[in-house]
Amino acid sequence: MPAWLRDAVFYEIYPQSFNDTNGDGIGDFQGIIEKLDYVKDLGCNALWINPCYDSPFKDAGYDVRDYKKVAPRYGTNEDLYRLFNEAHARGIHVLLDLVPGHTSEEHEWFLESKKADRNEYSDRYIWTSHWIQGIEGHPYIGGEADRNGCYMLNFFKCQPALNYGFLNIKEDWQKPVDDPACIATREAMKDVMRFWLDHGCDGFRVDMADSLVKNDDENKSATGEIWKDIRAMLDKDYPEAAIISEWSNPQQALKYGFHADFYLDHHGNGYNTLLRDYETKGGDRSFLKKDGNGDIMRFLNDYLPKYDATHTDGYISFITCNHDTPRPRRTLDYDELKLMTAMFLTLPGVPFIYYGDEIGMRYLDIPTKEGGYTRTGSRTPMQWDNSENHGFSNAPKDKLYLPTDTSDDAPTVKDQAKDPSSLLNTIKILTAIRHEYEDFRADSSFEVIYAEAEEFPFVYKRGNLYVAINPSDKKSSVSMKKKHEKVFEIGSTEIKENSLLMAPQSFVILR
Repeated sequence: MPAWLRDAVFYEIYPQSFNDTNGDGIGDFQGIIEKLDYVKDLGCNALWINPCYDSPFKDAGYDVRDYKKVAPRYGTNEDLYRLFNEAHARGIHVLLDLVPGHTSEEHEWFLESKKADRNEYSDRYIWTSHWIQGIEGHPYIGGEADRNGCYMLNFFKCQPALNYGFLNIKEDWQKPVDDPACIATREAMKDVMRFWLDHGCDGFRVDMADSLVKNDDENKSATGEIWKDIRAMLDKDYPEAAIISEWSNPQQALKYGFHADFYLDHHGNGYNTLLRDYETKGGDRSFLKKDGNGDIMRFLNDYLPKYDATHTDGYISFITCNHDTPRPRRTLDYDELKLMTAMFLTLPGVPFIYYGDEIGMRYLDIPTKEGGYTRTGSRTPMQWDNSENHGFSNAPKDKLYLPTDTSDDAPTVKDQAKDPSSLLNTIKILTAIRHEYEDFRADSSFEVIYAEAEEFPFVYKRGNLYVAINPSDKKSSVSMKKKHEKVFEIGSTEIKENSLLMAPQSFVILR
């Protein structure tokens, strides 16, 4: 386990939208370098950068055309190497996004695989044996290659699936996972990882990590064996490199070699009930919504079994949001956002802050861009100040990658930096506390002290520190066995005799 992950607080950067320094309306590596001091000041000591490889950008870079070359829109490979160095000089680790399950249809491997004559890439992707032979249960494309066959897709039409084999073989064109061609695919991905690690990258967030072997069993055991093999390579040659999975099943992901696994926003799961439980007939029942009358047990009944089963294997990562998820400001106000971030920064695991969430950027209702569809509204330019384009770019508005928030009260870093009570400054205090206290390390102990269905507050213990949160619009209280000293609070709390009294929408850390 890389030691640095214990104290890591990540900041996710969508590079298209972070900071444009050359005036083309799209963010770039130099823009990230210019803002590294801001990231450090925020209290984040690690970055996750969404795909920045050469791509046709039909899926915002998740359709990779060349794994070892960066997209010219962001700069050059040398610019990215410099970013690694500048980040390291500030004590910041950098993860790149690895997309192992598919490539772009324009990738050189796929262009070779499409050819009628057999070559070393013919079986790098999944093909049927005949042009009228489809693929039951999977999306596929026919009629677009000289080759006599149809090829499988991993997601969008532009993303042919790489071939890691099939566990349960049902057709003569399906290859077992130990076929030389499938092993070659795995080794090619390891080669990509080595390339970036050798140039200064500190690891990878892995896209669709559970999607490799097809017809896998319910435990994803065959896909898991691939990741265990990759983890063995990292442990041997790059022991401080981290891999974090987009899997949202830590019982599988962490036991198969990942150091951390994202707790994603899946409808009805524990994370969803905390802040995005608004797709139900009964209205928004999110625990962190002040008038939601939420139920913390809906979260704990999902989270605790996952935590109990995996906390010795790795970390579960809470996210404020990501590039695929509606921003929390869609439904939460600033006070609710403060409580959300306070909770995520004090729970076990490795937390992630999505760029702009630290100032409460809005989710915008805008048309799709580069395959974003409903996700596009969470990918808009960072709002630095109140100058043209909110300081993101000096390009004309019609040249921006995406439009900025034009509301009169659009949040900006500059405005919030001047307000001691702002969301931005609250988060800075919280990250500082997290780094100061060993009790808040990713693997420090966690114990639920008070949690009752449809009751407040929720109280838990990290090491020797107690954390209590009352996100409701009503007063609440809980008995405490002994007197405690406040470390930090949001809102108003009072320790009186043997009770902790909490005002509506309050949070406190006690020692």
